[in-house]
Amino acid sequence: MPHSRRYASSERASRSSYQDRYRERERGRKPRHRRSRSFSSSSERDRRGRGHRQEGTYARSRSYNNRSVDRRPYDRRYGEGYRRQERERERERLSPDVYHSRDPSTSYDYRRTHQRHKGSRHEIVGTLGEGTFGRVMECIDHRRGGAHVALKIIKNVEKYKEAARLEINVLERINERDPDNKNLCVQMFDWFDYHGHMCLSFELLALSTFDFLKENNYLPYSISQVRHMAYQLCLAVKFLHDNKLTHTDLKPENILFVNSDFTLTYNVEKKREERTVKNAAVRVVDFGSATFDHEHHSTIVSTRHYRAPEVILELGWSQPCDVWSIGCILFEYYLGFTLFQTHDNREHLAMMERILGPVPSRMIRKTRKQKYFYRGRLDWNENSSAGRYVRENCKPLRRYILSEAEEHHQLFDLIEAMLEYEPQKRITLAAAVRHQFFQSPVSTSEQTTGKHWEANRDISR
Repeated sequence: MPHSRRYASSERASRSSYQDRYRERERGRKPRHRRSRSFSSSSERDRRGRGHRQEGTYARSRSYNNRSVDRRPYDRRYGEGYRRQERERERERLSPDVYHSRDPSTSYDYRRTHQRHKGSRHEIVGTLGEGTFGRVMECIDHRRGGAHVALKIIKNVEKYKEAARLEINVLERINERDPDNKNLCVQMFDWFDYHGHMCLSFELLALSTFDFLKENNYLPYSISQVRHMAYQLCLAVKFLHDNKLTHTDLKPENILFVNSDFTLTYNVEKKREERTVKNAAVRVVDFGSATFDHEHHSTIVSTRHYRAPEVILELGWSQPCDVWSIGCILFEYYLGFTLFQTHDNREHLAMMERILGPVPSRMIRKTRKQKYFYRGRLDWNENSSAGRYVRENCKPLRRYILSEAEEHHQLFDLIEAMLEYEPQKRITLAAAVRHQFFQSPVSTSEQTTGKHWEANRDISR
């Protein structure tokens, strides 16, 4: 909603509140102060205004009326539940498992300004990230010898807590089947409930492969780095599939580097600095949507750009939908941009047809989504503005190859096999890890670091 409309509505509410108090004062009653509905919570302001306010501007208080304006400098830590948590500060100080921050400016709402006292376990270092579920904090775990961990703190909201319980169930199963953490899935150390907030403790990782790409101005990874990350990703997800699990939300944001240190070089031709990650070891994270084979399968899964055609057409899904996502991810690593950049089902299918060829007639006959088709073909107007966009921005898959070198063609052989329309014909990850792309001779850079694919298959460390 535009700012002008939002503030106009708050002004109307303020005028109405003033008029009501004036009438009551005239009648000899004590005025009742009403809260403006437009600013009922600071979290609502954050959602609407985030990205527009600059540091040093001011935000209204959570309980706002015409007489009360908190001139507190705006800061992202003032989120939902701030006032309630402030009232509990004294009680939390007495808790034996309280978590305090070194730096109040980076702490979670209810862990502010205290010094760590004897008996506490975690000491907050800073914020790693945040989302609808809550926040992820970097902490020092004093029960693990001062090791740094990532603490995922879930909001005290039942739907997020239930999702956390499901994720814990999956992570505990992974820990049982892989106690030595050799299969490249993020390791959960512990979990606990803290004043209604579920907290999950993980090994501390570095930037996601997407964030590194973004900070590098979307400069794609080298073919050797793509190979290294692709093999690890296939191994990790194969491990899940072998244990009757489907991740369902694979994307570059959910693949994290173990260490994202990089070398910086200057490209004279393009007049820019370019980063090259030193170590391409990765981990798969975020198992909040992972589903066991025997569990209920929701109709729609996966983030839009990495969603398989059987999910779009509501034909049912299983492990092959993860393979499709991996194919899209490898393309993005290789070229630096998303293969299917769309937010509409019909346009998504049109892009698939432009890049991969027509949707198989058997899938068209079986789908309930007949509104997308007419007489056995995709109902799509190529002369519309959307049609021109697809035609100008998409091309057959093989035309995206950057080099005629054999290893580039081998990569696209693998991507093509992963982007097979029909799930039954799509390559399995057991076959993918044996693909010719992973048998290619190592490059000079790989030789110098000793990463030979045949000689050293254990790349978990």
